[in-house]
Amino acid sequence: MYPELIEIFGLRISTYGVLVALGILTAYFLTLRLSRSEGLDTRKMDNIFMVAVLSGIVGARIAFAVENWEQLDGFLDIFAIWKGGVSFYGGFIGGLLGAIVGVRLYRLPVWKVADVAAPSLAIAHAIGRLGCTAAGCCYGKPVPDAPSTSVGIHFMDKFPYFYVVFPQGATAPHGVPLYPTQLMEFFGNLLIFGILMLMYKRKRADGEVFALYLLLYGAERFFLEFYRGVTPPIPGLGLTWNQLVSLALLLGSISLFFVLRKSLVGGYDTD
Repeated sequence: MYPELIEIFGLRISTYGVLVALGILTAYFLTLRLSRSEGLDTRKMDNIFMVAVLSGIVGARIAFAVENWEQLDGFLDIFAIWKGGVSFYGGFIGGLLGAIVGVRLYRLPVWKVADVAAPSLAIAHAIGRLGCTAAGCCYGKPVPDAPSTSVGIHFMDKFPYFYVVFPQGATAPHGVPLYPTQLMEFFGNLLIFGILMLMYKRKRADGEVFALYLLLYGAERFFLEFYRGVTPPIPGLGLTWNQLVSLALLLGSISLFFVLRKSLVGGYDTD
């Protein structure tokens, strides 16, 4: 709701940028903490984290550019990340590829690293969605028959029981009651983070926390896409590209659970 946090000597600092940075810092310190509990080399994990963040930013921008090519001024505009416009799933895939390179380079146990990354990613994503709320990006579809169009958060008597109206200057349409998809995803990711941390203490095999993250977030995002107003469905299919990726995460998580459980029964190391 507040795109600009502060202006210092003509330099405007966006609320979105500050919250995304806060999310990355929170994930960084959580990664180091969980790495120590897993007996992983924190120096190596530090480097892997940085590579994953950078490759994630690149992937997020490329995915946005592919999906929204008509919004770009030309090919070089793909690299203009300061203009805004990123895709979470693009960032997820890019960060995953960067992390895999680091894990292989340092010869670290894959599933231990994955379990460390899952809750860190969930909490960073949750904080980042607060940034989306401030900027008005990733907004929802219009709410039919909304009782008020005044700027702010308003309550209603049907799911999701509240909606938002963004002010002028936000990315979202001004003065239109919208489903609060950013806040819905914030609460959803926060819940996922809590579940993952509980699972972390009770996991039977390395990789289970990561598999659970894929399952929970895939389900959450598939559901939320029905309320988002920025990703139109694929003609003739009725689903968005994000929902197709979400289904892939769901299937991948189920397969991974099966493989990990089979390896646990077989009695060999899942790393």
